[in-house]
Parts: sequence; C-alpha cells; structure tokens
Amino acid sequence: MDPLERIQSRRRALPEVDLTHGRSIAYSRYTTSRIMELMDANGHGNVHGGVILRMVDESAALVAMKHGGRPVVTARIERFDFLAPAYIGNVVSVHSAMNYVGRTSMEVGVEVTAEDVLTGEVRKIASSYVTYVALDDNNRPTPVPPLAPANEEEAARIERARHRRMHMAKIDEELAKVQRDTEITGL
Repeated sequence: MDPLERIQSRRRALPEVDLTHGRSIAYSRYTTSRIMELMDANGHGNVHGGVILRMVDESAALVAMKHGGRPVVTARIERFDFLAPAYIGNVVSVHSAMNYVGRTSMEVGVEVTAEDVLTGEVRKIASSYVTYVALDDNNRPTPVPPLAPANEEEAARIERARHRRMHMAKIDEELAKVQRDTEITGL
C-alpha cells in the first residue's frame, strides 16, 4: 500500500467524537522542540522565519486535532509577532494550548522560545494565534467538543480569548468596509 493510500484509509476509520463532554485546555496542550541546523538558516545566518511558521502551524495543529478528534485545516494565522531571532544551534520550542472553541473552529495560542543549550539561556522569540477548522470524512467542517475549563486559570484564558475574538470581529468588519470602499473608488 502506498503512503498516500495508507493516510486515506486511516482517515476513513475515524472514531466517533463525543460532543457532549467538554475537554480542558490541559487535555490537548503540546510542546514540540527541534534543534536548528544550517538548512534552517536565512541569508543573515539566523533561523528563517518560514521555518518557525511551519513549526508553529504543525504544533498548533496537534493541539486542534487532539481536542477535536478530527483532522484539521489552518483557517487563519492571526498576528504573528517575531520578537527576536533564533540562531543556528538553538533548540526552538513551540508551546501550544487551546484558547477558544467554536462549533467547528478552534483557536490555539502559541509561544515560541529559543534555548541556547550550552548556556541555558531561553528567550521568547515569537507568539501567535492560529485558528483551525475540524473536518469530517468528506473534508467538510464538523462540530468539535466544547472547551471546558478545568480550573480558574483555564477559565480566565478562555474568557480573555472570547474578549479578544469579539474585538477582532469588530476589526474584521472595519477592514471589510475599507476593502469594499476601496473597490468602489478603485484605489
């Protein structure tokens, strides 16, 4: 069986997901790490931003897949902030945790650190919010279990995400209006 057929056969045998029981943030939290090598370098000798973006997308997708129990697709990468460079030889770690769950979509918060393993110095180098949509067997959006806080800290995280999402919805509406106005005036 070729590898693509094996992937497709696994997708057809997805287990049922219980949508009546929520899952906590801790349930699906992930950290992935990798040492940065020469093939990860950009023209300045630092780690290429695209390498970091790929690591973020892969790590955050693991959180969404575990929470939703389904394959996911990236719907949005929101405000990706590069705060400092990562260097060749650093161990880059992507810390990902669920922030918010809608009916079929999930927002994952991400913090990226770079560690110099020889000195022990750990620096925060990037952060972002990534939204995924869960897919059914026909690659259509499908419902996911709700997010149920396990403690006060998780409840506060979910509330902050809900509040931020409300603000982002207003900004999205304003941007859509500007785009419509721009299309009308031809600028």
